[in-house]
Amino acid sequence: MKLHASSPSGVNTITGYGEGYVMVNGARRSSSVIVMPDRTEDWSVTRFDDLRAEDFAFLRELQAEIVLLGTGPRQRFPHPRLTAALASAGIGLEVMDVQAACRTYNILVAEERKVAAALLFE
Repeated sequence: MKLHASSPSGVNTITGYGEGYVMVNGARRSSSVIVMPDRTEDWSVTRFDDLRAEDFAFLRELQAEIVLLGTGPRQRFPHPRLTAALASAGIGLEVMDVQAACRTYNILVAEERKVAAALLFE
């Protein structure tokens, strides 16, 4: 599916997605990725079942207001002990499937929110 978002220029938007990939500003990404308005980063986590508390501590260091965790083709919730680093820092966490995370990310970017989408493609 292709997405058409109107957002502030110069920020990363998710311009498309499909099974096992997203497109950030037209560039295809097929491995786990973190997308923020000002940058993208490869994410070393490849599967939902491999998530560790350290992965959420890393997400805390990005200093986003909200983290969108895209858990692949279906919504899966990590154990609260894993996400404690975000909660203790006052950073919101929303968990959804990757497609919903992509759509939500674009909405929040258009609102000029400091958001990070951490996307898994298992």
